[in-house]
Amino acid sequence: MAILEYRVEDGCAIVTWDQADRSMNVVNAAALEALDAAVVRAVADADVKGIVLTSGKKGSFVAGADLAELEKLGAGPFDAADLAKRTGEVLAQLRRMETCGKPVVAALNGLALGGGYEIALACHRRIVVDARGAKVGLPEATMGLMPGAGGTVRLPRLIGIANALGVILEGKQLAPDEALKKGLVDEVVPEGELLAAAKRWILGGGSAVQPWDQKGAKVPGGGIDSTGGLQTLMGSVAMVHANTFGNYPHAKAILSAVYEGMRLPVERAARVETRYFLSLLAGPVAKAMLRTLFFGMQNASKGTRRPKDVPPFEVRKLGILGAGLMGAGVAFVAAKAGVDVVLLDRDEAGAEKGRQYAVDRLQRDLAKGRTTQEKVDATLARIRPTASYDDLAGCDVVVEAVFENREVKAAVTKRAEAVLTERAIFGSNTSGLPITGLAEASVRPANFVGMHFFSPVERMQLVEVIRGRETSDETLAKTYDFVRRIGKTAIVVNDARSFYTSRVFGTYITEGAELLRSGVAPALIENAGRISGMPMPPLALSDEVGLDLMRHAGEQAKIDLGERFEPSAMGDAVELLVGRLGRHGRKNGKGFYDYRPDGGKSLWPGLGEHFPVGAAQPDAREIVQRYLLAQCLETARCIEEGVVTSPEDCDVGAILGWGFAAYTGGPCSYMDTLGIARVVEICDGLAARLGKRFAPPALLRDMARDGRTFYAS
Repeated sequence: MAILEYRVEDGCAIVTWDQADRSMNVVNAAALEALDAAVVRAVADADVKGIVLTSGKKGSFVAGADLAELEKLGAGPFDAADLAKRTGEVLAQLRRMETCGKPVVAALNGLALGGGYEIALACHRRIVVDARGAKVGLPEATMGLMPGAGGTVRLPRLIGIANALGVILEGKQLAPDEALKKGLVDEVVPEGELLAAAKRWILGGGSAVQPWDQKGAKVPGGGIDSTGGLQTLMGSVAMVHANTFGNYPHAKAILSAVYEGMRLPVERAARVETRYFLSLLAGPVAKAMLRTLFFGMQNASKGTRRPKDVPPFEVRKLGILGAGLMGAGVAFVAAKAGVDVVLLDRDEAGAEKGRQYAVDRLQRDLAKGRTTQEKVDATLARIRPTASYDDLAGCDVVVEAVFENREVKAAVTKRAEAVLTERAIFGSNTSGLPITGLAEASVRPANFVGMHFFSPVERMQLVEVIRGRETSDETLAKTYDFVRRIGKTAIVVNDARSFYTSRVFGTYITEGAELLRSGVAPALIENAGRISGMPMPPLALSDEVGLDLMRHAGEQAKIDLGERFEPSAMGDAVELLVGRLGRHGRKNGKGFYDYRPDGGKSLWPGLGEHFPVGAAQPDAREIVQRYLLAQCLETARCIEEGVVTSPEDCDVGAILGWGFAAYTGGPCSYMDTLGIARVVEICDGLAARLGKRFAPPALLRDMARDGRTFYAS
């Protein structure tokens, strides 16, 4: 079956891209060969005045490169010379299209991303539909890559160096109105008028010459050697270094490609881009990020590990027990997704306060033009605040989000289940209390599951689903469907204290406390945390979590574990700060940091009195290594104990759940990149100096001995 359909209407060649075996069109060799043939055919036809390139896929033009092919290339050695040759052929083909002598319009009927948008850049005009979900952009940077089909060549020449770098470095995907404002597209039209607008422009005398090919062409805002161009590059270099600490080679490659390419003709600039693109593809960062941030998250979002023999579960009505921060957040995202929500609290005032959370956020979005009053009203109408358990009748799902206390959770579980049907599932939002124990309060433990949401719910994509001892496959499948229904991504873990995310995340902040206790300067502890690629340094992160909450969790763990409880440096530090000094963290303006009314903060000077700084200080790189490997080792222990069964879930959960350094691809990818034998060697050395927390588990020793990796085992 043909990849492209060709027809002539009103003197215009309409070329419709439609790959029958895919839900979205992707850029690959066969599609590009067909496109080249279509352009040649149109140019040879004297009756054709211009070409309209569009898509037969509803809601999408071309989603980008065939990432499965890129993943195969990045997975092992590849013939760089051959790939450079093939890439050069693509670039030459796009150059032929933009210099073919007839105007070419990209009629974008939805998503046009990455390679898809680069093809649109090689057209003389870009028209996009004003439709929900339509976006254009170059998102390669979010996967550790860079544009490879002329994006760094054409976009700076089209909209200026500064504007283009803002789009490319951040991997932005822009909605139609924003894309028009920034110059990425030339026109936005209603869906039904796309082809008519494209033909109208061609027949009205549309130019077949790109702006950069016109005589005397100038780069908007100034070329690379202008004052503005040089200032942009210098500022971008400084900003990239400050934000990435060299962890993301694609950022430097993008800057280099633009700097060098803007001095050269388009054809030679494209070859420079290819050189940098291939260097990234051959490196470990792009491989790891592509595997986790695209394929891993795609599989998790699709529910690849959902039990297959359970029919789809439709969630129309959701009950939420507890209208505090977490409950209100879940209510907000569910209502936005079109689910009716019963938001229950101890009294009407508490429930109304939870609904107000949605009101405030929607009003903020409305003020910024991100939504409409009609959508605001519809979302709020779906949230019903109440203090009556009877209102839970008919709920398909109930999420319990009350205080982290077994007795409280047991009480609300019993009251809620009394009005639920047998098909309803009951999810407990907890960050660490074992689900099997909580399910003892349920009359239907097979329907009981853990749903660990992350705060703030509307911004955090992950839901850690915890399977208790009696949780059924049907409940697990229904939970997957519910999580997808509200636009979140699920990973499934087996029941254990602190599950996976809280358990591994805790090793990061505990390592920060170990460093503090051993005399490392607080500023060095924090700066190394930033360099490591974690979203926040460990002491600041502890303040954000709340030192009093951490103290409560520690006290509960001591009760639960009894003689198995092991004191930690963080536990000791928290006991000192909270118990003796009343420093609870950011919430009361006093923790490891002092917080100012203007929003600023600085490390508490009193830390030096309680944690004296040693004369000798470790190298920051060693601290970074300790932070990352502490989390990797705990991840390996979770796999060894069967808490998590998939390295892909480990990596997706780590990056989405607590912000593990994205450039590594996650803990399992990081260990694979280092080499398991090397991980064992480094950790043995650390264990000899620092203690058993760095002792590699038997799983890693076995893998090192056998030459296995997580993703090839």
